Amino acid sequence: MGPLLLFITMEPGNIVEFIDREKILCAVVLDIKKMRLRLLTENNREVNISASRLSHKANQRLDLSMGRDRLVNALKETASRRKALIQDIDIRELWEVLNTEQEWIDLSTMTQFCFPEDQTADHQAAVIRAFFNDRQYFKFNPDRFFPNTREQVENIINRTKEAERQNRLIEAGGAWLKSVLDDIKSALPQEHEEIIDILKSYYLFENDSSHHELAKKILKRAGHKNPDVIFTALVKLGIWDENENLDLLRFDIPKAFPKDVEQAAEEKHRHLSTIEVENDRKDLTHLPLITIDGQNTLDFDDAISIQQQENGQYLLGIHIADVSHFIRKDDPVDKEARARASSIYMPDMKIPMIPPHLAENLCSLKAGLKRPAISIMIRITSSAEIVDYEIFPSIILVKQQMTYFDVNSVADENQQIRMLYDIAKNFQQKRLLQGAVQITLPEISIYFDEDGKLALTRTDRESPGRLLVAELMILANWLMAKTLAEGGIPAIYRSQTEPRERLYKYNQGSLFQNWMQRKLLSRFVLTPQPEPHCGLGLDAYVTATSPIRKYHDLVTQRQIRAALGLETPYSREEIEHMIQVLEQPTGTVFRIQYKRHRYWLLKYLENRVGEKEQAIVTGRRKNNYTVLLTTYMIECTLSASVGIELKTEDYIQVTIQHVDARKDMISVYLS
Repeated sequence: MGPLLLFITMEPGNIVEFIDREKILCAVVLDIKKMRLRLLTENNREVNISASRLSHKANQRLDLSMGRDRLVNALKETASRRKALIQDIDIRELWEVLNTEQEWIDLSTMTQFCFPEDQTADHQAAVIRAFFNDRQYFKFNPDRFFPNTREQVENIINRTKEAERQNRLIEAGGAWLKSVLDDIKSALPQEHEEIIDILKSYYLFENDSSHHELAKKILKRAGHKNPDVIFTALVKLGIWDENENLDLLRFDIPKAFPKDVEQAAEEKHRHLSTIEVENDRKDLTHLPLITIDGQNTLDFDDAISIQQQENGQYLLGIHIADVSHFIRKDDPVDKEARARASSIYMPDMKIPMIPPHLAENLCSLKAGLKRPAISIMIRITSSAEIVDYEIFPSIILVKQQMTYFDVNSVADENQQIRMLYDIAKNFQQKRLLQGAVQITLPEISIYFDEDGKLALTRTDRESPGRLLVAELMILANWLMAKTLAEGGIPAIYRSQTEPRERLYKYNQGSLFQNWMQRKLLSRFVLTPQPEPHCGLGLDAYVTATSPIRKYHDLVTQRQIRAALGLETPYSREEIEHMIQVLEQPTGTVFRIQYKRHRYWLLKYLENRVGEKEQAIVTGRRKNNYTVLLTTYMIECTLSASVGIELKTEDYIQVTIQHVDARKDMISVYLS
């Protein structure tokens, strides 16, 4: 019967049942007013509820004059009888018989199925209680039941098991997490690996984690709300380091190479380690080649040579390691390199794009070893006027490997370095006259010294070593772009429109102007056809001088090789697809490198709280300024002080107030 009929036939003294907090309680009606019932429950508590909340009502009555204690005892006895009757009900057996019918079954009929000989109010109430306790097999209202299908029953059973499992995880995980945070030794829960994975996922991805609700409940059980305690716990357990690179985990960046890729690299190294002059390669092993790289570089992918001609001209050689000679399209090493898109360089770690067996050996232009290369030989004047140039496959032999420091030390006395520097400087000047935007900012390098301590260097990008390498690589990339464009060969061309605003001419900008100009540059665009690169002041541009480290460069090198008849070129459609495929991983590499450099820079600054630093005001907001710490080239916020008005480009002195590398925070105050 429905709620309205229940109410119409109900009188004070009736025994009823209702659901409260997932339990069925037995009660007696004390009073009825306007569709509301005042009840006394078996727990000796008075409640007011709507008649629609009743799960069962019968003609059984109690004499309200018998007193409260006796009423409560009578209710308890009634509830006890009904609970005992549940033992005689086999819901699964009933379901096996009834599920094929797929019809509603009323309470009276279901009671007859359960108790063929007796159908009292207690029996009816026992049926309702039984079906309430086990809801896997039937849907039910207070007065009727509907059998679930086999598929529905299976789904309900699985959900129930999963809910029970999650409750165990919450209970065990919460207790264990609390013990870890409180430094109390406790046994590992059986599901500790799963609990750790749940907590890791939530800390890394927050509400985007598929486990966020479960993790929050584990945290709550441990007595915490702040997810930061997860990091603390995992460091205590030795699962994460206190300087854990979380972005590698977030982006699922592998540190090691898959076994099949390592094996393929070893196989190449074993069978191709002896390089002889090939018929289709020019032998340039007589040239005085040098490499110029950072002090810790192990993979050398470009070398330079220069010879003065009798007519006053120079024969400039820029030689790029022919990585594609060893790594063929779509072989295991190539597929892995494409997935990585680029080597990742961080202060505490390097993750190469190509296995070290190749990157630091076979593909690397190591001094004293013959290597296949793509050589760009340029006849050029000292003022950087190009007379002619030629690109061809070659065999080369590096004679000397120099660092930037080495080059800077001998720049004034070494004739070869001086010639290279003069040409590079003049080529830069030509680009500036053609509208290039020169950003001249010091490079801040953060690294670990021999004692494992953080150290910092500030490098001038315009130093002879840095400038000549940068400009000569730009020159080589431009000439390769011209060659591909003239041959109608698609490639990953890099272009850039005019900046939103120019703050200075040529390379005459101040530190502040250079910093702000970089923010005004337009984003570069990758296309399969050549377009102007305004930032470099060139009519076409590709990058192909770092094929060991960047997959874009490896792809372009293959197009150059195709132009030289060494292999089949990528089609335009393949180049377009390659641009799309590489966009996401390349962006990820950039973000990881930037954030890791910033992390370690902030870690370095954590030990410099209280020190005074020079800063430039770079912007004004409502209640604060943005300032650039010139020593570290890092921007931070300065609260606006009452009575002090600062202007953009003002030089000021600030004191480092607080730094937290893990939270990516730095604050300063006006000294």
